[in-house]
Amino acid sequence: MGFLSKATVSIVGLGSKAILNGYCSSVTVNGLENLVRALESNERANGRGVVTNDPVAWGVLPARFYRDSRMTRWTLGASDIMFTNPVFSTFFRLGQVIETFRGNGIFQPAIDTAIEKLNRGDWIHLFGEGKVNQESSDPSSPNAARLLRFKWGIGRIMMEAQKPPVIIPMWLTGFDKLMPEGRSFPYKFLPKPGVALSVTFGEPVPTHHIQEALNTLVHERRLPEAPHSANGGLQDPFRPLEEERSGVLAEQGWLDEPVAQAVEAGRQSEEMGHQGHQSVEEIARVRSAVTAVIQREVEALGRRVLGKLYLSYGISFRVAVRRFRLGCNRVTKCTVVMEVDKAQASFARAQAGEDDPLDASVGP
Repeated sequence: MGFLSKATVSIVGLGSKAILNGYCSSVTVNGLENLVRALESNERANGRGVVTNDPVAWGVLPARFYRDSRMTRWTLGASDIMFTNPVFSTFFRLGQVIETFRGNGIFQPAIDTAIEKLNRGDWIHLFGEGKVNQESSDPSSPNAARLLRFKWGIGRIMMEAQKPPVIIPMWLTGFDKLMPEGRSFPYKFLPKPGVALSVTFGEPVPTHHIQEALNTLVHERRLPEAPHSANGGLQDPFRPLEEERSGVLAEQGWLDEPVAQAVEAGRQSEEMGHQGHQSVEEIARVRSAVTAVIQREVEALGRRVLGKLYLSYGISFRVAVRRFRLGCNRVTKCTVVMEVDKAQASFARAQAGEDDPLDASVGP
């Protein structure tokens, strides 16, 4: 890690700390020891990488981590947003951001680089949804704890990892209030003061949970559908060869058993006279399943975090009702009760785990 890279990382990290501590009324950090333990593990020297899934981790990390590239995350960044001019390009590259091109699919050099770094034991920070989704962290929203479909590049990175990465799900609350969308320039770039934030690092996802889930899906033939579009899907003429290479690498790694079983099932289908590259399609379907399993783990953490937040919100509401019961007209009371009922119904749907990504077909 060169001097300029250390300086860039330190400035951003200290700036994040200043924003969190200076603008926010409170910042609650839960489970930070899960990430610190993973980053300080000796297993990283043997090629076991670390994967997290949300931004703003820098602001809560110990400052001593900023001087060591092994303790600083690598992440994928969109070329059309972060690399639009020489100044931005230099800044983000020094900040350990890998330039990624939208529309170039999951078999592009940026994903190759992320896999190489993960196999060296580096920390890879992924934005599963690929865009900002503020509704998922609002317990009153109908989409509470529901994430947009994770990008399949996550599945490829996980599948081609040679050793099981330490996957640490994260969940943030309050950032939709700190940087709300829809504001005009220049306010959309300025954080709002006085916001209560929470950052939760979950327990590492047990490796055997992912392996068992995939083995079950393969055995029961319940793998999600693979993308079939001509642009990056299975109809792309270059895709079968790329899928075969990916499958060979995956069969050498920690998900070798479910991948090998799926490939064998595809070959048997081909021998029975089914048209198309069945084994290639099975590899893509396993990748879709890996992506969905990771998403399910993150959403499960979200439901736990929002459940605690909702209970706290309910207690605060009952106290507030007692305080303004006298002198408050019936319309106001009914409005407040209706809003809380809506929040309760939304949270109940999220807690029930509706729209599990593993229960739905995955589109192109």
